[in-house]
Amino acid sequence: MVSLVQSMTGDHPARPVLVFSNKPDAGGLAKAQSLGVPTASVDHRPFGKDRAAFEVELQAALDAAAPDIICLAGFMRIFTPTFTAQWARRMLNIHPSLLPKHKGLHTHTRALEAGDATHGCTVHEVTEELDGGPILGQATITVAPDDTPETLAARVLPLEHQLYPAVLRRYANGDRAPVFLPE
Repeated sequence: MVSLVQSMTGDHPARPVLVFSNKPDAGGLAKAQSLGVPTASVDHRPFGKDRAAFEVELQAALDAAAPDIICLAGFMRIFTPTFTAQWARRMLNIHPSLLPKHKGLHTHTRALEAGDATHGCTVHEVTEELDGGPILGQATITVAPDDTPETLAARVLPLEHQLYPAVLRRYANGDRAPVFLPE
């Protein structure tokens, strides 16, 4: 999130209008405030498994901020098809694997268990299929023989900070051609 906000200056076609979290104590909220970006949060826990009710509250915060594009970063909630349809072609996410491989959780462990020679991250459009939307960019690293899930995660994170801002700049300009960052 910080990398995205910091990238949206100068001739960048987008500006941050809101940082939202489903965790009221998320550290990113304080970081966003320190960067001058308005924040909002709605705790998802009181809604239990009622995702639609949570999304009503989320949508109210979005309506107030009126974003053109939503950039998810560490937002670990699955949206309903209704919500994803409402934001179709206007909601992005970053995922720590080279999709379509390793959708969902524990991607670094799964890449190592699969014996993958390469790993990385992917920015994609959000659709109702979990981690299944069109790929907008990928950054790749070579898996080292001594990598652990932790070292792999640490090596992928800087790529996420490079890739997501590059994809957002292009996407906000209306260009959906994928961005590929080599190792």
